[in-house]
Amino acid sequence: MANRFFNFDCSRVPSPCYVVDEVAVEENLKILADVQARSGAKILAALKAFSMWNLAPLTSNYLSGTCASGYNEARLGKEEYGGETHVFSAAYNEADLNKILPLADHLIFNSCSQWQRFRPLVETHQKKHGKPKVGLRINPEHSEGAVPIYDPCAPCSRLGITFEELDPESLEGITGLHMHTLCEQGFAPLQRTVAALEEKFGDLLEQMGWLNLGGGHHITAPDYERDGLIALIQDLRERYDVEVFLEPGEAIAIHTGVLVTEVLDIKYNQMNLAILDTSATCHMPDILEMPYRPEILGAGEPEEKDYTYRLGGMTCLAGDVIGDYSFDDELHPGDRLIFDDMSHYTMVKTTTFNGINLPAIARWNSQTDEIHIVKQFGYEDFKGRLS
Repeated sequence: MANRFFNFDCSRVPSPCYVVDEVAVEENLKILADVQARSGAKILAALKAFSMWNLAPLTSNYLSGTCASGYNEARLGKEEYGGETHVFSAAYNEADLNKILPLADHLIFNSCSQWQRFRPLVETHQKKHGKPKVGLRINPEHSEGAVPIYDPCAPCSRLGITFEELDPESLEGITGLHMHTLCEQGFAPLQRTVAALEEKFGDLLEQMGWLNLGGGHHITAPDYERDGLIALIQDLRERYDVEVFLEPGEAIAIHTGVLVTEVLDIKYNQMNLAILDTSATCHMPDILEMPYRPEILGAGEPEEKDYTYRLGGMTCLAGDVIGDYSFDDELHPGDRLIFDDMSHYTMVKTTTFNGINLPAIARWNSQTDEIHIVKQFGYEDFKGRLS
């Protein structure tokens, strides 16, 4: 992906701006469609990771539908993407659930108590419309994640039902199980997690009609063992007679987009400091939450190249620091920098803290070099989310 954007003329877009290469997105979708066809699973686009609905027609050409975390995503999936709509929330309220029920093909509960509380409501809808199918999210208590904030199987996790917490008397009306335990990981962690799932919940799985393996599968990575994944899915389908679903998000958008930013000012306080028109806290929050240091095209590690700078955002937050980078040349106000791999999760997490505008969104075709500015944000967008 980086090679595509090395030749991208970033002066053609406003700053800051997310630029997504539709060619790269389609390449990822083709890989996922091949896994879907060969394994017999249905693959759903996880809107929580990438919901650039301008690309919904492209996505729906390859995948079976979307998965959502609540009403807004479910409605976006149904209206723009089509296909199946699966919804999971850590907890529902009745008002939202009433709006979700007409949209959902699969509805997944995070506790037996929520299912029992809302069962009359769901069954009333099922009798009239024949859907949704209802499932429970289970917690196999098998951690593969290296970062605690992204580990749904960490001790005291609120996500998923442990075997101890499972109430056998609450299973009437439940037709499937859902688990989500991975984060941008390969096949081996999934294989180990499925083994843990079967050890704890294998008897229950034999009673079900479907199994959703969630997301976090780095299926489109060059080194992902796709043949192993396909064999695993085929085996689960055959042994348990279940329909299998996957919900990748980052696998659709990984290595497809960048964030273009501009240097606003240069300062010095024990080291060179550059203030950008983008922000870690507003526009790249995983830098602070994960934490991690994003790549910049053409930049190096601190002191690797001639000029080292600490890059920070334009907000009042002292910790709004992106990281330390080195460059071949001095930075000046007006220079453009390109942060790599900024499509998945970054775009959906933006805020307008300090009244800072959201980055524009552009769609680029790396084969034809055509570019389309999809959306620019301003005062009305900031005002509209407040009161």
